[in-house]
Amino acid sequence: MQKLLTQSEWIDRARAVLPAAGFGNFDPGIIISHGQGSRVWDEGGREYVDYLIGSGPMLLGHGHPEVMEAVLEQLPRGMTFFANNAKGIELAEAIVEAVPCCEQVRFVASGGEADMYAIRLARAYTGRDKILKFEGGYHGMSAEAQMSLAPAKRVNFPQAVPDSAGIPQGVAEQMLIAPFNDLAAVEALLTEHNDIAAIIAEPLQRIIPAQPGFLQGLRDLCDRFNVLLIFDEIVTGFRLAYGGAQERYGVVPDICTLGKIIGGGFPLAALGASAEIMRHFDKSAVGADGWLMQLGTLSGNPVAAAAGLKTMEVLGREGSYERLRALGRRLQDMQSDALSSAGIAHTICGDETLFDIFFTEATCRDYRSAAHDDPSRNATYNAKLREAGVFKSPGKLYPSLALSEADLELTQAAVEAAVVALGQP
Repeated sequence: MQKLLTQSEWIDRARAVLPAAGFGNFDPGIIISHGQGSRVWDEGGREYVDYLIGSGPMLLGHGHPEVMEAVLEQLPRGMTFFANNAKGIELAEAIVEAVPCCEQVRFVASGGEADMYAIRLARAYTGRDKILKFEGGYHGMSAEAQMSLAPAKRVNFPQAVPDSAGIPQGVAEQMLIAPFNDLAAVEALLTEHNDIAAIIAEPLQRIIPAQPGFLQGLRDLCDRFNVLLIFDEIVTGFRLAYGGAQERYGVVPDICTLGKIIGGGFPLAALGASAEIMRHFDKSAVGADGWLMQLGTLSGNPVAAAAGLKTMEVLGREGSYERLRALGRRLQDMQSDALSSAGIAHTICGDETLFDIFFTEATCRDYRSAAHDDPSRNATYNAKLREAGVFKSPGKLYPSLALSEADLELTQAAVEAAVVALGQP
């Protein structure tokens, strides 16, 4: 029998073969063994209520029986083909039916790929080069997306600051940066620059909500200046509502990107737009000069498509989103009530389906205002939550439909313990 390793032994092994001892995603100090429903277990055997849920995809929880059945039905039929398959076509049909801006979609394997191709598609369609993005907006790992994602130094808008080594200066020159929720700044940039192909925005920027009228204002400005509007719905798609932010807020972009939930926990993402815009993926329709080359070994993978289709089917059932929002409100209220009772200044930022707490009384309206007055409080709070069996990111909490009353009770106790820790010297 193979010896079971401790968590510390796994961490030592990771340190030897992985830079910074991790995959580049979450805290490498925890090694997840497995998940089921609303819970995950680490290699040390500790059990947690999971509010990370794979950074969003596992909205139904881990190992949902209907999703598992769909995956197991597909597996013996083939895992990948690098060719069209029926499940991928069915998934494309379901997305087109659900998402207002999509007449056609193109599959890729990750959200970062989808955002990269959305930017490239906007440039191909308009013949212009510059892209306007918002400071703090996350759009994957492409060179363009790594501009002013989390800048450590504040510079004047619209200067772009690279967040990674290895990005040529020329990329920064094609990116214009604006503060989120500031229509006047966007209008000024559109007036000054006549070579902007598109504005790319998260309708819920990380967890910062768009203020009333902001998204519609972007739509109106894009129409006025003949610029494309891209909604990055990798996170918000099928989370805020079945039709994503477009359904929730009633604003339709020209292009959108989707990921996470549409793969049901498997690597799959997509970008979609009108047939007119999407024709740039068809060389016979636009010719060699207008053609946007795109291919990927796992694009439209049938196992991922089967998982995504079943996930979407379950989410489309009556009451799913009402229940998700009710769970989110309970999680918001239990934290806000406990912090308020202890006299601890805080703001809940986000949507019921995705949010977190900032330890500040300031309104969180953009990257620069969405900050803790004392970051050590956030570190303490999240560390105490994890000690008490709550697994979450330091900056986000994802509710899932797998949550039970027992999970909420455990979370309540963890919150109360964390709040007590905040009050200790």
